[in-house]
Amino acid sequence: MKILYGVQATGNGHITRARVLAPALAERGAEVDFLFSGRARDQLFNMEPFGDYQCRTGLTFCMRKGRVDGWRTLLKNQYLRLIKDIRALDLSGYDLVVSDFEPVSAWAARLRGVPSVGIAHQYAFLHALPDRSIWRLLKPQIKLFAPVAQAIGLHWQSFGGHCLPPMIQAPLYGPVSEPYKYLIYLPHDDLSEIIQCLKRFSTLRFFVYCNVSQQRVEDNIVLCPFSRHGFQRDLASCEGVICNAGFGLLSEAMQYGKKILCLPQQGQLEQISNARVLSQLEYGVVIKTLQDPQLQNWFNSASPVPVQWPDVGSALADWLISGCQAPLSELSDQLWVNPRTGMPVVAQSVTQN
Repeated sequence: MKILYGVQATGNGHITRARVLAPALAERGAEVDFLFSGRARDQLFNMEPFGDYQCRTGLTFCMRKGRVDGWRTLLKNQYLRLIKDIRALDLSGYDLVVSDFEPVSAWAARLRGVPSVGIAHQYAFLHALPDRSIWRLLKPQIKLFAPVAQAIGLHWQSFGGHCLPPMIQAPLYGPVSEPYKYLIYLPHDDLSEIIQCLKRFSTLRFFVYCNVSQQRVEDNIVLCPFSRHGFQRDLASCEGVICNAGFGLLSEAMQYGKKILCLPQQGQLEQISNARVLSQLEYGVVIKTLQDPQLQNWFNSASPVPVQWPDVGSALADWLISGCQAPLSELSDQLWVNPRTGMPVVAQSVTQN
């Protein structure tokens, strides 16, 4: 089977899912080519697993101080370039297009009648999620942005809609926490404001991943350049994570059993919904600013029990290679049961808003 795998590169969570599914597909004999859009090639890092991948401009959000800048987003995206890329994409010879919310590959497959499967957290919004107000707004946008013949949503519960669990890498490091160490990932927030706030907590150590060329230290703060392996090492060894409400990182933090302090990007409806569900499931604390008085209480709180997510990548690879024959409801039921205990992976209930 020959597959074109399109990945929305605006967020690292999309790329992380591809890192999980790519080797699983290769082990089963699939030939996979990759297409990334939404981020310039020179801004991607640790991309060796994807070989000679393609890049397209695609679509992306424009951010300003942790908030979606609606006007810049509207004006900066190159819509004519998107249409040209969709029309020009050669899908001859491909048996299947897999899209992780990537618009060029998804729309090209639809226009050419090539079978397509979408695998992304965003496709969970095609189902009735607890946060109904945001779900109703996002559902038509999801269908328009990256339409696929078969959509598979990923979330922290199935929510009765046959969502699958998060597809993330198994822990790369042992679950050993270093006291007073915290990981910070707020890439669109003002770095100087982050530093000023964190310096108040001088007894704690903060590892801030941000757009710097090399690591440097400022008092109790270590500024770290983007690195997949370095980030995973610090995630495994920290006590807690302060981050936005991106689905992938939150899922990884749950897997490591880390405390989560979440600042959803304002104006980003997916992140606002993620934060609300995170809070309802009691997986983390949600705040709007690092000046929030809850910050000190969160530092003093206990660490949660790690969540053992199942091997979603292998299960999806088997399903794709078999021709997507089994109903998604069967795959969902299979994955939401812990093979060690026979019990559901996540047992908490979420109220409907």
